[in-house]
Amino acid sequence: MPGRTRGSVARMAAQRFAGPVLPDGETRDLYVVDGRVTYEKQAGAETVASGWIVPGLVDAHCHLGLDDDGAVSDAATEEQAILDRDGGALLIRDCGSAADTAWVHEREDLPRLIRAGRHIARTRRYIRGYAHEVEPDQLSAYVAQEAQRGDGWVKLVGDWISRDAGDLTPSFSPEDFAEAIRTAHEHGAKVTAHCFGTDVLPGLIAAGIDCLEHGTGLTPELIDSMVAGSVALVPTVMQLEKFPEYAEAGAAKFPAYAETMTDLHARRRETLMNAHEAGVQLYAGSDGGGVARHGNLAGEVVALHELGLSTEAALGAASWRAREWLGLDGRLSEGSSADFVVYDADPLADLGVLHRPAVVVLRGRVVA
Repeated sequence: MPGRTRGSVARMAAQRFAGPVLPDGETRDLYVVDGRVTYEKQAGAETVASGWIVPGLVDAHCHLGLDDDGAVSDAATEEQAILDRDGGALLIRDCGSAADTAWVHEREDLPRLIRAGRHIARTRRYIRGYAHEVEPDQLSAYVAQEAQRGDGWVKLVGDWISRDAGDLTPSFSPEDFAEAIRTAHEHGAKVTAHCFGTDVLPGLIAAGIDCLEHGTGLTPELIDSMVAGSVALVPTVMQLEKFPEYAEAGAAKFPAYAETMTDLHARRRETLMNAHEAGVQLYAGSDGGGVARHGNLAGEVVALHELGLSTEAALGAASWRAREWLGLDGRLSEGSSADFVVYDADPLADLGVLHRPAVVVLRGRVVA
């Protein structure tokens, strides 16, 4: 394992941070004592920074330990994690990785990590080197395996191009997906799935899936079902901007696929805003390590806002709401873990400031 490993956090002198604390925006003196937040005045506390204080950002769709060719070394994984951390992402939901990144949990200077294990896909129906590629009779066994190896999530590849059909098709039947989701839930894990098209969605939502990635194939009826089932959505807006590239690359050999991807791209804003306005909970995911670079969660938050979300909704999707969704302290309340980012200007007035963190505090330590 690269770098240094930190054991228990030694007692440190109290630190003071001052400024508006989001999401409420009340100007306060926030103190950090033994890795925790307190608003009780601490005599002799060192003033570290003043500015707008935001609960640690969350990248809800990221791929530590992965690049275009599959798994990378621990050293490369560390570099990816530091890029994400220095960009303000202090909690990462790893949405599938071919590498075993469990060692990241031991590093108190790296982001908190919730792993989904390795993608599970149909044989020869996903990016080479990324997934466990299995047949239907193996699906539930692999789901059980990854549920036990991960941190409470399993990642399925819901649809991908079928060379036989020449278009997006579901990776497995609705019955196979339903059994896989049932298996994951029995093992205490939630399930999310890569889904570009429409055909795969009815079965997944009816089976009680917990989250969808991308979601460009949603229809009004499916959105209503998502709301009823409390199914979350991580749209990865920056990733969707690449659909024209995918269409062009496949046009000569798979014209139907190219037409589908072009149509999904054209309707993406309407689709996702319909979901948001209906009450589907959207969260920010950069797809770092998948098709995007690490350390650019800010770009995804800006993209959510450009899609049509308010600045508060877009930032909340990458901070306090996302933290609560994943089971952590959403707000910097008394006694909560001191994971936050300080900015020199108000991000709710201009989300562009998220590209320029002034100070990053993780587990009570200034790490960037």
